[in-house]
Amino acid sequence: MNIAVVGLGLIGGSICKALKANTFHHIMGIDTDPETVKKALAVGAIDEEITEDKLSEANLTIVALYPLAIVEFVKKNADKFRRGSIVMDICGVKGYIVNNCTPILDEKGVIFIGTHPMAGTEHSGFDYATADLFNKASFIITPTENTPQIAIDLVSTLGACMNFGKVVISTPEQHDSNIAYTSQLAHIVSNAYVKSPSLFRADGFSAGSFLDLTRVAYLNEEMWSGLFMCNKQAVLFEMDHIIRSLSEYRDAVEKEDVDTLRELLKNGKELKEKSMEFYGQERK
Repeated sequence: MNIAVVGLGLIGGSICKALKANTFHHIMGIDTDPETVKKALAVGAIDEEITEDKLSEANLTIVALYPLAIVEFVKKNADKFRRGSIVMDICGVKGYIVNNCTPILDEKGVIFIGTHPMAGTEHSGFDYATADLFNKASFIITPTENTPQIAIDLVSTLGACMNFGKVVISTPEQHDSNIAYTSQLAHIVSNAYVKSPSLFRADGFSAGSFLDLTRVAYLNEEMWSGLFMCNKQAVLFEMDHIIRSLSEYRDAVEKEDVDTLRELLKNGKELKEKSMEFYGQERK
């Protein structure tokens, strides 16, 4: 196929490298930064640079931009995609993207499919893109009830070609609810955690838990703020829940209520044990 990848950052660049390493598809790249395009061409991540006017040559277009920019790009170029082709995004929220892009492209005879590669690092940009970024990761696909099965199968196969370990089919709504808990809340908590006045007084005082909890505090604020806003209700639900839970721990400590504190800690430990069994994880 001719595959156009719009946005050659960490994820878009890694998609290009993974496809070039594992398939014979012709990869066409679009990026606003000329230096990024030069790098992608130099290392063979893309076969050619194209402009938006050549999107009609693509059987599949992968839009790897920030959430608001994805919708803007699809609206701007709706008439340029090839009729019968597939357009997919790789954004970390799905309801906002799918609900805005699907009706626009339906009118043009173009199939839109929302996807989310569950992979990444705390870094961003093409310089950190790798062909093995998706190895063994989950690839979430969020079709609508009207998405043709042949298009879902094609995108699933593409995920397998990039060495994703698991393809998960979900509704956009279920995706956003789950991702608010498993990813977005974790980034908010980590980012808030490092704002303690104790941050620069703790050198030599961590055996690893500090690094584990603060790794994703190093984030791309432009991208993540957009993701949070596009998934507002689900993010607020998770934030409200953890605030209530932390308040229970705080109250127990303040009141020196050891029995309650012990019960809270025990309950959390037991839930973690159950989750490890549920997800097939081993205790380290």
